[in-house]
Amino acid sequence: MAAAFVVLACSGCAVGPHFLKTDQVAYARALGEAKKREILAMIVGLRYADAPGFLNVSQIIAAYAVDATGTVLVNSIPNPGGPHGDGTGTVTYSTHPTFTFTPTTGEYFAKAYIHPLAPALILPLADSGIPIDLLLRITVQSIAGLDNATMLGGSSGNGSPEFFELLHVLRRLQLAGEVSFRFKPGSNSQVITLFLAAAPVAQSSTGARDLARARELLGVPAGQIGYEIVSASESSKPGQVSIATRSVLAILSDLGAEIAVPDSDLQSGATKPAIALLGGETRPIVVVHSGANAPSHSYTAVDYRSSKFWIEDSDFDSKYALSLVQDLMALAEVTDTSHAPIVTIPAS
Repeated sequence: MAAAFVVLACSGCAVGPHFLKTDQVAYARALGEAKKREILAMIVGLRYADAPGFLNVSQIIAAYAVDATGTVLVNSIPNPGGPHGDGTGTVTYSTHPTFTFTPTTGEYFAKAYIHPLAPALILPLADSGIPIDLLLRITVQSIAGLDNATMLGGSSGNGSPEFFELLHVLRRLQLAGEVSFRFKPGSNSQVITLFLAAAPVAQSSTGARDLARARELLGVPAGQIGYEIVSASESSKPGQVSIATRSVLAILSDLGAEIAVPDSDLQSGATKPAIALLGGETRPIVVVHSGANAPSHSYTAVDYRSSKFWIEDSDFDSKYALSLVQDLMALAEVTDTSHAPIVTIPAS
C-alpha cells in the first residue's frame, strides 16, 4: 500500500511546472484578447460621446488543487486460480482563478490618457518598422501647420489634403530608406531630429521629387538634412518642424469618429456622421462594422446599445492598426510605479 501511495502522490509533483508552461501563454493571450475588446468598446462608446472607463488587470491568481488517494489490498496466500490483489484510487482536480481589476483615475489617468503623447515616444517607432503614414495618422494632430482629421474640429475637422499627401510622401521615402528619426535624450529635454536624405539613394526622379515635396510640405530648407522636431506650442525657427501630438483619449475619439454606425442612430441624434476624409484617404484607420449579429470569425466584437460592432478577421490593415493603438496605450501607461499584472499560480 505504501508503494502505491508514493506513486499517486508523485503524480502531482509535476503540476506546477506543467501549468506554468501552459498558463503563461494562455493568460498572455487572454489579456491580449480582453484588451482588444476593451479598445473596441471604448472606440464605439466615444463615437456616442460616452465617457470611457479604463480598468486594468492588476493581479491574476490561478490556484490549482490536485488530490490523489489510493489503497491496494494484496492476497498474501498463494491462490493460482484467484485474484492476487485489488486496488482503488481517486483523483480530484479543481481550479479557482481570481482576477483583480484596478480603475485608472487621478493623476495617473491624466498622465497616461489625457496628456498628449511625447514625440520622443512616438516618432522613433517609425525606425523600428512601423509604417510612418499609419503612425502619424493615428498619433499626430498637426505637422508643420497641416491638420489631421479630428472629430471635434468643426468646419476644419476633415483635415488638410496636404497632410494626407505628406503621409504618402513620407511612406514612400521610408520604404526607400530616405527618412529616419534620431532620438537624443537630454538632461532637461528629449531632442528628436528628422533626417531626410540629401539625394535619393537610387538616384530616381521619383525619389528626388518626393524629397523635394516633403521639404516643401514641411516648410524646411533644402540645404540641410536634419530638422529638429518641436512642439506646436513653441514658435518654430527655420529648419525646425512643429508637431502637435494627440493624447490616448484623442486617438480613441478620432478612431471612433471614422467608423460607420447604424442609420437609425444618426437619425435619432445619438451620434454624428462619420468624418469625411480628404486627400485620397477614403478608408478609416480601423474599419468597424455594425449589425444585428457579428460573424463568428470576427477578429474582435463587442455589444453596444442594440447592435454588434466588430472588426473582420480578414481585414489585416484594421487589425494591425488596432495592435498599434494597443502598443501606444501600453507605452503611455508606463510610469515610475509598475502597474503590470502580477500572475500568482500556487499549485498544490
